[in-house]
Amino acid sequence: MNAELVFAIVAVLVTISALCSGLNVALMSLGLADLRRKAKLGNPTAKKVLPLRRNSNLSLASILLTNVAVISANSLVLEQRYNGWIAGISSTLLIVLFGEIFPQAIFTRHALNFTARFSPFLTGMIYVTYPLSKPLQLLLDKLLGTEPAHIQSRRELGILIGEHLTNHNSELDDDEVEIMQGALSLSEKRVRDIMTKIRNVYWLTPGTLIDAEKIDEIKSKGYSRVPIFDSKLTRCYGILLMKDLVDVDFDDNPPTVEDLPLYPAQIIGSMTALDTMFRKFIGAGTHLLPIERDDYIVGIVTIEDLLEEIVGHEIEDETDRAKNR
Repeated sequence: MNAELVFAIVAVLVTISALCSGLNVALMSLGLADLRRKAKLGNPTAKKVLPLRRNSNLSLASILLTNVAVISANSLVLEQRYNGWIAGISSTLLIVLFGEIFPQAIFTRHALNFTARFSPFLTGMIYVTYPLSKPLQLLLDKLLGTEPAHIQSRRELGILIGEHLTNHNSELDDDEVEIMQGALSLSEKRVRDIMTKIRNVYWLTPGTLIDAEKIDEIKSKGYSRVPIFDSKLTRCYGILLMKDLVDVDFDDNPPTVEDLPLYPAQIIGSMTALDTMFRKFIGAGTHLLPIERDDYIVGIVTIEDLLEEIVGHEIEDETDRAKNR
């Protein structure tokens, strides 16, 4: 066998070995759950690779069987032209450098694109090695079972989302990242961390007379809702909405609070997690919830407090801005 033919055959064999090595690393580095998500979003490369990654044991067996066969054939071809030592050293260097190191380093940088591009080659290897690779797949499936799904923890998700702040290619802007990070931290925080303590709460008792003087006092506070408690702060009678006072005659016939329509409010514990409190707001149908500890009302929390915690910024309305001037 002349040198030119040996060189051509070795080049083909090393190329096949390089593809096998690169595909092996690239395919197994792709997360199955990530591929499923991308395929659902319509990514054509993910759709092409997903079946191969789903049957990872079959793909792996086909790749390795082909690679071992190619490496063995490469050594045999070189031995026909050169003596044993030269053939062995040459085959080892060629396979290690051009069949392992370089292709693996290249394929891992763009694993999905390379795997999709050479998916027909991988499919061909599966067909060729099927009599051997299929039994190996069945054996591995029985011994190892299904591949466990990897679900990120809350902190891992927070780190992943935070990486978008420093990546200029991200589709998320800074505000979106902060909102998602704030939402992920809700279950780790308690109502007591964001509530307004009772000493800073404006509240009334059921027997409070709503006359012109009291109306001026309420207007000066600038609240749209006022909680109604008993004097011992052990019971909540409901929430008084300022909009219900528009048609009340405060001069000639001033009513007491208990004569006015009150809206029910659900009391929650101070150790309630913020994500649970969010559901409480939805179920209660109100924007203000009283907070209790040891059977005493110790503060209130509003839907605005929760939104501020999610977005990471204080939300100021017209009244707040007027007070800060």
